[in-house]
Amino acid sequence: MEGLELISFQIISAVGTARSSYIEAIHAAKAGRFEEAEALIKQGQEIFIEGHHAHASLIQQEADGEPVPFALLLMHAEDQLMSAEAFGILAEEFVAVYQKMEQAAK
Repeated sequence: MEGLELISFQIISAVGTARSSYIEAIHAAKAGRFEEAEALIKQGQEIFIEGHHAHASLIQQEADGEPVPFALLLMHAEDQLMSAEAFGILAEEFVAVYQKMEQAAK
């Protein structure tokens, strides 16, 4: 595996792991484990950046005048990238909401 296929799988792997961390963060917050939730969000963000950097390398390649060929695998990787980004935003919001709910219950 090399080139575009390898980069696509790097993106999918990194952002898939990030999305899993974000989902785990929501579950932790729901259970009242807010420090764990915040750590999972931070972990997800760090892993997400790896996928983002892999994607940015393709954008830079294109900007340098070296076309990136269309590939369904790359389209899937970009879809997963956007999905993980949305999950990260939602996870932060869910954690904040669960924290407010717990504070209001006290």
